[in-house]
Amino acid sequence: MMSPTGGTPQTPTRVLVIDDEPQIVRALVINLKARKYEVDAAHDGATALELAATRHPDVVVLDLGLPDMDGVEVIRGLRGWTRVPILVLSARHSSDEKVEALDAGADDYVTKPFGMDELLARLRAAVRRAEPTGGGEDDVMVETEGFTVDLAAKKVNRDGKDVRLTPTEWHLLEVLVRNTGRLVSQRQLLQEVWGPSYGTETNYLRVYMAQLRRKLEADPSHPRHFVTEPGMGYRFEK
Repeated sequence: MMSPTGGTPQTPTRVLVIDDEPQIVRALVINLKARKYEVDAAHDGATALELAATRHPDVVVLDLGLPDMDGVEVIRGLRGWTRVPILVLSARHSSDEKVEALDAGADDYVTKPFGMDELLARLRAAVRRAEPTGGGEDDVMVETEGFTVDLAAKKVNRDGKDVRLTPTEWHLLEVLVRNTGRLVSQRQLLQEVWGPSYGTETNYLRVYMAQLRRKLEADPSHPRHFVTEPGMGYRFEK
């Protein structure tokens, strides 16, 4: 799957837009179709979940304020069966609400009102993060007491079972593992995982590090492998 940037994609990227404001849906559909995306639209959560199951979008753009259910419920419903990137749109500005959406499995969060160029850039970044990457010579298998990370196969195994990670969780893990034993700054992590325009969204890191610890650490509240260096960054230790 190629992102519709820098050439004609072999298969158009399909976007599912979920928003109950007709003018926003219309603006998104027009702008996305102009850039050769295929677009489906839903105005409520139930329709959105049904469309996601039947149309299999490559990326979801979701407003949290829906008429029939909270957008966070939609995120959880999607995360029950798919790793598709989810980009949240919301008029809710509080940090707690952003964290709740990210914690439920969203990949990025854009507050309304938003600029169309910024939204499209973040959408392209979300799609790129979900694309498979070719293995390189430095692909390695990292083993700890409790889990193994296979960078070539993009798999994590804990206690004999595969661990399901979202694309964003995987990218964060990959950057840390490739820098085993070295401090990776907050800014570097944000820019490598989310993109060059990110540098201050440290709450993203807190949420996703908590998710990695919950999935991989024996005692998430006292992490051995995903170490925080307060005010500086994070370090992965075998």
